Amino acid sequence: MDLARRIADSETRVFKVVFPNTTNHYDTLFGGMAMYLMDEVAFMAATRFSRKRMVTVSSKQIDFNHPIPADTLIELIGRVTRVGTTSLDVEVEIFVEEMYSDSRHLAIKGGFTLVAIDENKSPRSVI
Repeated sequence: MDLARRIADSETRVFKVVFPNTTNHYDTLFGGMAMYLMDEVAFMAATRFSRKRMVTVSSKQIDFNHPIPADTLIELIGRVTRVGTTSLDVEVEIFVEEMYSDSRHLAIKGGFTLVAIDENKSPRSVI
């Protein structure tokens, strides 16, 4: 399978409901919870691309453009954006949707770098 096809096939989409137990005192999604979910989706996309053991080694700039209120739906989308020898980059976006309207917009965007590792936890080829 060619690289472009593998990248396309590894796109990962996850939907969640923002329940009150994941929000702060402003009734919006905790920033740390958003980052946790983004890292999880980045891991899924990287693993789907490589089919190897992957670990996160860094996160890049994460832009919190809009707060995400409780009682909304979110969609996290992870896409591989760069493939190196032992590492790859995944961009993750979080879109927020009102439950009872057609309102949808990008709320958070960030990047993650993950490395493929072998059974000894040493870097290995990502492809």
